[in-house]
Amino acid sequence: MEYFGKLIKKLIILLLFLVTIFSYPYASYSLDSKAIFAGGCFWCLEHDLERLPGVVSVISGYSGGDLMNPTYENHNGHQEVVLVKFDSSQISYQELLRSYWRNVDPLDDQGQFCDRGRSYKPVIFTQNDEQKVEAVESKHDASVELDKPLGLIRVEIKDAKQFWPAEDYHQNFAELNKRKYQFYRYTCGRDARLDQVWGDTARTGKEWQKLSQSLGKD
Repeated sequence: MEYFGKLIKKLIILLLFLVTIFSYPYASYSLDSKAIFAGGCFWCLEHDLERLPGVVSVISGYSGGDLMNPTYENHNGHQEVVLVKFDSSQISYQELLRSYWRNVDPLDDQGQFCDRGRSYKPVIFTQNDEQKVEAVESKHDASVELDKPLGLIRVEIKDAKQFWPAEDYHQNFAELNKRKYQFYRYTCGRDARLDQVWGDTARTGKEWQKLSQSLGKD
């Protein structure tokens, strides 16, 4: 009986060890979260967000409309968007939101930069109530940092709809077509306008500036 008791104990320890070993590689995957953003040309937004620590992948696509199987030639009713998969143990949704805001012109709902029309309007598509609350808070924070009335912050916050991946030639466009991408981004005036709107926080995920500014004024 003592022999069998020791054997069972060893088997239990071995089982626990195997469970730990095989479950660990999937731990980060279980933490993967999703966010969908529209902010003008998806080439640019994909490139801006995919470099953030904790971002697993960014896929360009279409969302927001009702048209099934949209294409670049016909995505009527949809916005150009990016689907961001991120590890919430490394980057929070709030941090991702800050980087999103600082990479768009939130004062323009008629398009973004040189790209005009509904396809390019800025939208935050929320996956659940928690994201919606955080998105609304971030919109308020952006208005305070920019010292603009909330009514002038034109980024919409909507419930997420089905995401449709864009054609393969749109994916990872900035890396695969560097010269064309850099020429487009420069001539479109994206960075010049971001610097004009956001100043030192443009293209960053820095903490919102409201606290230090408020304390300084007091």
